[in-house]
This record gives sequence, C-alpha cells and structure tokens, in this order.
Amino acid sequence: MEPIILASGSPRRQETLKTLGIPFQVIIPEIDESISEGIELEKIPECLASKKVEYVSKMLPAKQEVPWILGADTVMIMDGKVYGKPADIDEAVRFLNDFSGKTHSVITSMALYNGRLKYLATRTARTEVTFAPLSKDEIDWYISTGEWHNVAGAYRIQGFASYFIKKIEGTSSTVVGLPLFELYDMLKEQGYSLLGLE
Repeated sequence: MEPIILASGSPRRQETLKTLGIPFQVIIPEIDESISEGIELEKIPECLASKKVEYVSKMLPAKQEVPWILGADTVMIMDGKVYGKPADIDEAVRFLNDFSGKTHSVITSMALYNGRLKYLATRTARTEVTFAPLSKDEIDWYISTGEWHNVAGAYRIQGFASYFIKKIEGTSSTVVGLPLFELYDMLKEQGYSLLGLE
C-alpha cells in the first residue's frame, strides 16, 4: 500500500490507520480553527478537514510529488450549539452536564487529496449518541480519568465513557474520528486499494 500523509495529531486516528495496516506519516496542521459566520454547523468539520489538507500540501517541498493526504475533523452538535475540544476541566464538566440524559449528533468529515489527479474528495458521516442521565459523582469520576483531554465533546466513546452511553445510531468509528466505511469507500473510489488488490 502507498503511504498516506495524515494531517492530524489525533492518536485515535493514528491508531485506526495502524489497525488497517495503512502506512502513514503524520504532519500536524497548524490551522486557524475559527469558522466564518454563516456557515452551516454541519459543514464545519468538512471545512476544517479540507483546510488541514490544504495546509499540509503547501508545507511540502515544491519539487516533492504530493502523495495522498488525509485530513479529518469531528464536532458534536446539540440544540444548535457546537461542542469541540474543551478548553479546560470546567468546560469539560459543562459539556458532560449538557449531554446528560440527552442525544447529540457527532459529525466527522474527511478530506482526501489524491496527488496524482490533483483532486480533493470529501466524505461526512453522522452518528447520534444518547447518554444516560449522569450524576455529579459519575461526571466527577469520569473527569478524573483524564479521558476528556484533547477530544471533541470531552469524552472518548472507546473508553470509560461507554459506561454511560445508552444508545448509538450510526457507527462508533464516526465518534472516534475516522469513519471506517466512508474512509474505505473514498479510498476505493480514488483507486487506493486497502485489500492488496490491483
């Protein structure tokens, strides 16, 4: 398989590519994640994923052939509000209090740049996550695990947060940050074989 540049510092996304056996290198994009007013909330992750790919492509040496570049972004949305990565422990607690007993949407978008065709493809996946009602003690305990650090929505679905998730409509890989079906479908469409077939 051809190596891919992953335009993300997310350990979860790196773990996913390792699991799939895809060779990759990481270049962390330093982009401004602020969004211009007027953009639909559901379009935010697609916009940011594309910006990450664009940043990395411009970082590469001018004469270097640009290979595959993959960017991704995840946001949680509930009641017209976007939940990204919490800035601090207080915001993480607020996020979990907001999610307690309610359903929120998790939207992950991926952008894949095909260097041969000079083409950028995008895919978006959406999953609905329902939390059981959380007590103060449960929230305090979860915060103490440290899982809230550096993740959208202040929780990791593949970790201890799974104790509190009552229902998922969609795929857990969308919540982890790299939707597997959409990734496979996008790579296949671009002629990148994950199956070792030519």
